[in-house]
Amino acid sequence: MAEQQMNKDEQIGFHKGSISTLAKEREELLKIVNIVEQLIQAHSESLKKLGIDLEKEARKIQEKIRKEQGIKLDERIA
Repeated sequence: MAEQQMNKDEQIGFHKGSISTLAKEREELLKIVNIVEQLIQAHSESLKKLGIDLEKEARKIQEKIRKEQGIKLDERIA
């Protein structure tokens, strides 16, 4: 009985420690994501100042993809 209780206590400690470690890792990951987001925003602003509209570029790409998908669908039907 004492051995089973020790084993259970060890398992509980292991899982609590794992959760604590993973929570800290998640916090660090969020910090990294926030830094990356700030860098993306800074580069986007710099491009906008240089006359590059990323939203317009993205719309062009999306439209191109839609057209390509439409052609492929028509080809499959024919």
